[in-house]
Amino acid sequence: MEHLVNPLVKEVQISGIRKFYNLVADIEGTISLTIGQPDFPTPQHIKEAAKKAIDEDYTVYTHNAGYLELREAASEYVKEKYRLSYDPVNEVIVTSGASEGIDITFRTILTPGDEVILPGPVYPGYEPIIKMSGAEPVYADTTKNGFRLTADILKEYITEKTRCIVLPYPSNPTGVTLTSEELQDIAELVRGKDIFILADEIYSELVFDQNHVSIATYLREQTIVLNGLSKSHSMTGWRIGLLFAPESISKHLLKVHQYNVTCASSISQRAALAALTVGKDDSISMKTEYARRRDYVYGRLQAMKLDVVKPDGAFYFFVKLPAGYPSSLEFCLELVKQKKVAVVPGDAFSPLGEGFFRISYAYSMDTLEEGLNRMEAFLK
Repeated sequence: MEHLVNPLVKEVQISGIRKFYNLVADIEGTISLTIGQPDFPTPQHIKEAAKKAIDEDYTVYTHNAGYLELREAASEYVKEKYRLSYDPVNEVIVTSGASEGIDITFRTILTPGDEVILPGPVYPGYEPIIKMSGAEPVYADTTKNGFRLTADILKEYITEKTRCIVLPYPSNPTGVTLTSEELQDIAELVRGKDIFILADEIYSELVFDQNHVSIATYLREQTIVLNGLSKSHSMTGWRIGLLFAPESISKHLLKVHQYNVTCASSISQRAALAALTVGKDDSISMKTEYARRRDYVYGRLQAMKLDVVKPDGAFYFFVKLPAGYPSSLEFCLELVKQKKVAVVPGDAFSPLGEGFFRISYAYSMDTLEEGLNRMEAFLK
């Protein structure tokens, strides 16, 4: 019966990140620097809120968009943190993780033949949804511009078919983000055109040396902002995402969300309420530790004479391959085989990622030190 499966689904491949992780997972003694997941436990007060929610029978369907109390807290959160203003009644949707937010956004705004511009290299979770919506991903090459998708680069890729531009900053896999001036330039380039901006800001609380700025500050009417608690509050398994969009867009997003999942988990929503109120600054201590790790890893990579852009946020380095390796995959396989250190081949992040590899530093300092010691020995 496989021949009857939707051809668009059959073409989709498993994420290269997971594929490589699964490939090396059973190699005993391997230090993995592959997965982009916080290594901190979910803060205790958030866990207690979830336990209390169960005891108090918050175990039924919520409003499709999520508890109003939670949407109000989310609205206040982005207003205080990023100076964004969204009506909690009509412009905020609680999703089942940021991944569902990506899914319902593309299924709402795309039609067959549309094009979506992505900054390559980029997180692999966009392309499959774009293609299953009948649209085409267009990768804008940022490798010669410090991985920054600026207006000057963008204008070379915009066509009559362009329906959306994805701005995933801070970036997975590069850790790079954009300045307010660069965002303003993009806003002026796109303003008034029939083009949506999907601003994936899931790492917004993990920006180290500047304050996070959203393009919705400058282009609210065309922007869909995607955020969530996975990275900021170490809640990856709780599956809570947050979508912010003008009512004219969000009312349609809500329909797709409703028929997709009905609502996000009621228990997770109560935990999220605690995260966005009592725990609104939970990310600060985590961010401080990530910044310390970033500086350590950056120093080690420089000492190894590796070509790398210093990240502005998130918890990744995207490193240029040393000379002598024909492909990212071959380099990563040799590193695992010889020194039992796993990093992610760059081609997992679009064809423009070939020639690089990604290191996640969402690991303890002991793990990072040992992993980098082994990498250094391998390079020597």
